[in-house]
Amino acid sequence: MLKHLVPPRQFASASYESFVPDANFPSQIAARDSAHAFVGSGGGRLFRKSVQRPGLYLDGGFGVGKTHLLAATWHRASGRKYFGTFIEYTALVGALGYAEAAKSLAGASFIAIDEFELDDPGDTMMMTRLLGDLMETGTKVMATSNTPPNALGEGRFAAADFLREIHALSDRFVTLRIDGVDYRHRENEGRADVSTEVEINKLPTSDNVSDDSFSDVLRHLATLHPSKYVPLIAGVSLAIWRDVVPFTDQNDALRFVALVDRLYDSDVPIRATGVAVDDVFPDDMLSGGFRKKYLRAQSRLVALTHREISL
Repeated sequence: MLKHLVPPRQFASASYESFVPDANFPSQIAARDSAHAFVGSGGGRLFRKSVQRPGLYLDGGFGVGKTHLLAATWHRASGRKYFGTFIEYTALVGALGYAEAAKSLAGASFIAIDEFELDDPGDTMMMTRLLGDLMETGTKVMATSNTPPNALGEGRFAAADFLREIHALSDRFVTLRIDGVDYRHRENEGRADVSTEVEINKLPTSDNVSDDSFSDVLRHLATLHPSKYVPLIAGVSLAIWRDVVPFTDQNDALRFVALVDRLYDSDVPIRATGVAVDDVFPDDMLSGGFRKKYLRAQSRLVALTHREISL
């Protein structure tokens, strides 16, 4: 499992040089420079003025470049290093047990955690303990999380939530806010593309194309632990979903979000018929406790339905 803790395909060559900040939001440039200084010797403004802390947390909305900067920092870091989502690290602990997982990660120079989740108190406490043990031995930790775009105060409370939940480690993290608009929507109207059956039937077929009804996809996801979604989509170059309908069950919706994250990591285009895939989350779900997850999935679904197909 450790060998899979590397940046996903989409960020396999991410660098500070390939990061394109939005000139309208200076915080993006500041975050890039501070991330560089975090593992480099350049000494960015933030880290020159204070004793460098072993943790860096990037807080911001969807599509403002947090994962790109996290991957770029992983690539720049030296020594033994790991990159994974919060779910991947909790799955590692679940598979190996805490003691063995901590032993396996011990001595790493750098740990990158994308999409740090605060939904489950047990998982949060376990990750806090794990990061504390790693930081005690010199490991640097960089994490990202998402802020709903209409959150009160432009989402600044997300960082406060993070520090509160990892209270034992809060003084070890510098938190940075990245402002901006979702770059995934710069080249489209911000809505998912809907295909017709005629268009779907004209698409090329191959062993790398997954073509299923939406209901069948959801039923299959229910039989697997989310940690198995990575091998599930291995080798898939195009995902086709037919007869998409809105969710009525939150468990189905959350499993779907986990699948979307893995498809996005692997840069797999989506083509779908029925309801637009960014409209599958009803209002009661979007206003509930998992709002952040659903909004992130919407953003990624829009991007993947516009992604060029290359088989």
